[in-house]
Amino acid sequence: MVGTASLGLAGYAWAIEPNEIDIRHVDLKVQRLSAAFDGFKIALLSDLHFGPYTGEREIGAAVDTVNNLHPDMVALLGDFVSQPLVGNRRAAAKKAEPCAQVLARLQSRLGSFAVLGNHDFATDASFVASALTSHGICLLQNARHAIEQDRSRLWLLGTDDALQGNADLDAAASGIPSQETKILLAHEPDIADGPAKLGIDVQFSGHSHGGQVRAPGLPPLYLPPMGRKYYEGYYRVGGLQLYTNRGIGTVGVPFRFHCPPEVTLVTLHAG
Repeated sequence: MVGTASLGLAGYAWAIEPNEIDIRHVDLKVQRLSAAFDGFKIALLSDLHFGPYTGEREIGAAVDTVNNLHPDMVALLGDFVSQPLVGNRRAAAKKAEPCAQVLARLQSRLGSFAVLGNHDFATDASFVASALTSHGICLLQNARHAIEQDRSRLWLLGTDDALQGNADLDAAASGIPSQETKILLAHEPDIADGPAKLGIDVQFSGHSHGGQVRAPGLPPLYLPPMGRKYYEGYYRVGGLQLYTNRGIGTVGVPFRFHCPPEVTLVTLHAG
């Protein structure tokens, strides 16, 4: 009986839960947000990890889920591919091309904006970046993008990966007026203490997978470096509001248990 139950749980964690997308609706009241952006909707996707366990079917289902939510924009929070435990890392990076082809089907009023994650840098960041941009995805690498609406602005910032890359928030935030709203896309959530001190209003992250395999009522069995403090959901870090998305794909093992893949729809409200 114990063996049968174990096989059943393993089968569920392999074949069922990784395909059950959890849609989370999050409302954020942002003090500096202009009334022109009240009700602005941002869909979050993270940790797609195209190959070896996650492919076009799973990512396509997430894309369809986002499209049905009709967001104003989509934020892609890194780790489009997976660093292999053994084998050719550059070959793994080539999975970014079919991943980007699926992501090109995303529909939103303003398009998709992305940052890279540690797996992207550990394989071939240049190839991953090229695949994304060639399919119409705006990649923010220590850079910023102004979104204008009714003569008001909202700033979208993106940093390179903090673990494998060269994250430079100062460069990304340079020249932005202090009174204007700033939203940061950063793969690792645990950098949030720094942006909180620099007047960033909101941070969106992924990286942790929420633990990926969890036992009910217990902390995650494993969390990666820089994804251990703010590993899932909503946090308040000083004046910063942080949301950590659980991601779509899996890494290490092809299982999710008590931690389903997540699509998040964030609605901003003027404070």
